[in-house]
Amino acid sequence: MNPILNEIGAVFIPVKDIEDAKNWYCDLLGIPASGDIVAGHLYVVPMKDNSLVLDSKIYSEDNLYKTPPLHFNTKDIEAAFSFMKEKRIELVTDIENGHWFNFKDPDGNVLMICE
Repeated sequence: MNPILNEIGAVFIPVKDIEDAKNWYCDLLGIPASGDIVAGHLYVVPMKDNSLVLDSKIYSEDNLYKTPPLHFNTKDIEAAFSFMKEKRIELVTDIENGHWFNFKDPDGNVLMICE
């Protein structure tokens, strides 16, 4: 029996300021910014499935994601794109192939939203 599970437990995102990142990501996802910052540098964003861990200890400009390490799901790509524009979030691409686009978080990490 293989001891390695066919699961992803968490994705770590390097962030400069853990408190600012906590508030930004929770606002983006429409969830309360509840829960504690762990060890002064980690915040686990409450998600339905896998964990998204913001980590200010691993932050450096060299560690920023230049390509998306993950995508957030949406059921309406057009509405998600408009939402991001209204929030003045930096969009890296337009909606591509009718179902995804990339954007940057305040620290410069490139992430994706996909329908």
